[in-house]
Amino acid sequence: MPEVRYFAGAKAAAGVDSEVCSEDTLAAIIQARTAKHGPKLGQILGACSFLVDGTVTKDLHRELPADATVDVLPPFAGG
Repeated sequence: MPEVRYFAGAKAAAGVDSEVCSEDTLAAIIQARTAKHGPKLGQILGACSFLVDGTVTKDLHRELPADATVDVLPPFAGG
């Protein structure tokens, strides 16, 4: 099952560093994690970048490997 690792604001909104989930696409992860942790996390996830096993992934409907690591990276401010 995929492991979802949260960083920065996503970590704060989820209230956990990481969790194992049963969903098999990023779209399903976003929906299920929003239902579990609340709308604030859902808003953040809508703006996040996702790394699947270290590779940027923009296709939210691509099937994930069963043992995937999904890193949730909110936009970072800076200058």
